[in-house]
Amino acid sequence: MLVGPAKSLFMDEISTGLDSSTTFQIVNSIKPYVHIVKGTAFISLLQLVPKTYDLFNDLVLLSDGQIVYQGPREHVLEFFESMGFKCLERKGVADKKKDQERYWARKDEPYNFVSIKEFVEAFQSFLVG
Repeated sequence: MLVGPAKSLFMDEISTGLDSSTTFQIVNSIKPYVHIVKGTAFISLLQLVPKTYDLFNDLVLLSDGQIVYQGPREHVLEFFESMGFKCLERKGVADKKKDQERYWARKDEPYNFVSIKEFVEAFQSFLVG
């Protein structure tokens, strides 16, 4: 919630039609500005390479208009692992959500589709939620 004057920058799908290097350069150039003005940048990206992903402090992951994770970037893996998913070593965290079954980590249990509602409910009780 924003109350009073706030220095905020909202950018929607800024990477559409751009290569990953250009997207990285744009986000990398915005970060110092945000720190200088003590503001916040809210940037939506559809595809995110690891080096651009690493520029973000916090993430908001949406699916079907619902928040399935919001919080520090360094806790997102922990959250998805608590839901039974593990990021493959050769894949970046940003690629993880593309295909649930490939990332199912509970080998002692058969794969079970996790609905958006289940993600939302789990996130609401997660330590950063």
